[in-house]
Amino acid sequence: MISSTFPYPPIQGKTQMRTFSLLTYLNKRHDLTLVTQFPEQIIEEDINSLRQQIENCIIFPSVSREANSSGFLNKAKQLGVFFQQGTPPRFLSHYSLKIQECLDQAIDSGEFDLLTCEGSSNEIYVRPQWREKLPTLINIHRSVWGTYKHQTETQATESGLRNQINLPLLRRYEKQYCGKFLSVVTTSKTEQKLLKDLKLETPVTFIPNGLDLSKFPKRTVNQGGQRIVFIGAMDKPGNIDAARFFSLEVFPKLRKRYPEATLELVGIRPAPEVKELGQIPRITVTGQVPSVIEYLHWATVCVIPIRNSTGTKIRSLQTLATGTPLVASDYGLEGLPIDGTGVPLSAMRANGVDEYVYAIGRLFEQPKLREKLSINGRALIEKEYTWERTGERYEQLLIHLTS
Repeated sequence: MISSTFPYPPIQGKTQMRTFSLLTYLNKRHDLTLVTQFPEQIIEEDINSLRQQIENCIIFPSVSREANSSGFLNKAKQLGVFFQQGTPPRFLSHYSLKIQECLDQAIDSGEFDLLTCEGSSNEIYVRPQWREKLPTLINIHRSVWGTYKHQTETQATESGLRNQINLPLLRRYEKQYCGKFLSVVTTSKTEQKLLKDLKLETPVTFIPNGLDLSKFPKRTVNQGGQRIVFIGAMDKPGNIDAARFFSLEVFPKLRKRYPEATLELVGIRPAPEVKELGQIPRITVTGQVPSVIEYLHWATVCVIPIRNSTGTKIRSLQTLATGTPLVASDYGLEGLPIDGTGVPLSAMRANGVDEYVYAIGRLFEQPKLREKLSINGRALIEKEYTWERTGERYEQLLIHLTS
């Protein structure tokens, strides 16, 4: 398993969390070797902790610590490389010759039965001819082309012109590198569809992220009151937009019906645009908190009013796991079977202002509806979205590739 992102501690981000969870699951059942890099800020304790979990670790220093007299990195960062070779400079900038030499030797010696890349940034190490020697799989944690495509279509960033220039190059790049593998895995159905639209010869499988349920216990009390919480990293553009939309457009209208309602914006690194929302009566901006679990357990309703992001949200999974009634947008609920014919209602769906007011109002007033969502939400996560279930799906695919 190749992961240029050091996967420990698994609380640093979704990439680390997914990689570490799959590592530990597969390592219990198979002879697994991890090839990874440690970043400059890593501490020795984290390296030792990873080795305790995964015995066969080959860990290289980050590129910035490697002597590189060839000037390769400087050349790689030039946009001309992107046009000619198709690989984005930011991936080339992390390229390690030492990792490449290690992998070349291992594959040539026939040491391994299967190779996986955890994240598209690792595809740079995989040579096309390796397909003939052993099954190769890429687990795309996030589609580069899909991300830029969404940002361009929704004008989610100020780099619109640059994104438009890069978009066809990224499309070509993603199609090209996927062709090196026997199997492609995505974490969302949206990205699965995007990659299938590239007319790949390689099959694309959707395997969602999961949760460690021991860290997200279901709350024991059906909280009444009128307490709303929105949890997320409050420096991310999507969360900033969501916080301001809900605070400035939804919450004032909600308070006209429910004057005692409160809103807590919980998350690390709140941007200035989020901090100023704390000046609005009955809105609190907490910044980093010791435990988001407590805020979910105390809340009457959790909202995820995301308007411009793709992929299954870990925060949605966490909310459902704790049994907290959830009201979220289509983006916030992407890929989750929470409603529809024959599907137990596990969350309320809302996109416009009036839809949020209606859904939250129902949950404020109807304890039985809150309890229904609480029970169904937890059951959904227990059945489909644990890391154990994700690991099972991943393992089944790997076994199929080697059979």
